[in-house]
Amino acid sequence: MADAAENKVAFELVTPTALAVSEDVDMVVVPGSEGDFGVLAGHTPILTTVRPGVINMYTDGTITKSLFVEGGFAEANPERCTVLAEGATDVSELVASDADARLTAAREAFEGADEDGKKAAEKELRIAEEMVRAAGGNVTSH
Repeated sequence: MADAAENKVAFELVTPTALAVSEDVDMVVVPGSEGDFGVLAGHTPILTTVRPGVINMYTDGTITKSLFVEGGFAEANPERCTVLAEGATDVSELVASDADARLTAAREAFEGADEDGKKAAEKELRIAEEMVRAAGGNVTSH
């Protein structure tokens, strides 16, 4: 658990299937729906949505872990930051060709979707675009 004297924040990343991360860090940067935000010990309470993107965990001024999340919700307070994500993958495990294939499939689904399916197809397209970026690729947005 985070100790205020150490200026650490307890960070937890939870997916529908598991507790993916539970670590004390100096700072965590989360891709919020209104922009990235950093959480340090003593953070003002906040509850917000998370867009697809990369969460970076910092210790001693260095990124110790980067995680791609597919979206979700984040809650921060002075002692902790909890992210409830739809899906999460360590960035080091992302494979560019797999991300490209997901993007291709998402584009095809979006182009072929009827009016009722457009919203879900657009959400998958955004996730796939951000996954390609996280894997180190370049994306031309839809």
